[in-house]
Amino acid sequence: MAFTGTEGLVLLVARVLFGGVIAFTGLNHFMQTEQMTGYAQHKGLPAPKLAVLGSGLALILGGLAIVLGIFPTVGGVVVAGFLVVAGVLFHDFWAVPEDQQQDEMTHFLKNVALAGGALALAVLAVERWAFSVGLGAF
Repeated sequence: MAFTGTEGLVLLVARVLFGGVIAFTGLNHFMQTEQMTGYAQHKGLPAPKLAVLGSGLALILGGLAIVLGIFPTVGGVVVAGFLVVAGVLFHDFWAVPEDQQQDEMTHFLKNVALAGGALALAVLAVERWAFSVGLGAF
């Protein structure tokens, strides 16, 4: 089944909304490197500045892959992987004081839900997407 016509247009809107937010989030890693590095260091991440910059690049490229339809399966898997790892490492609601648990659980669940969306887009990419630059479904 090819995504053309109305479903292709709806998928394009979904790709722009989802991938655009993901890419912007990655851009934020470069605009707020010092603040994010401090938080990553606080959470005990090794090489925190490198991790912030590397994850920012992964989010930008993954988000753009989804928006543009260039290797969208790879982009979706990269984004999902980042979201799951970040959820576990940075939003560990089970290990924070009680007054922080609700906020961290909300962020954790948001990451898990977004990871599910990224994986869904990765699977949908087995078909060529309408309105994509496309370098194959992979």
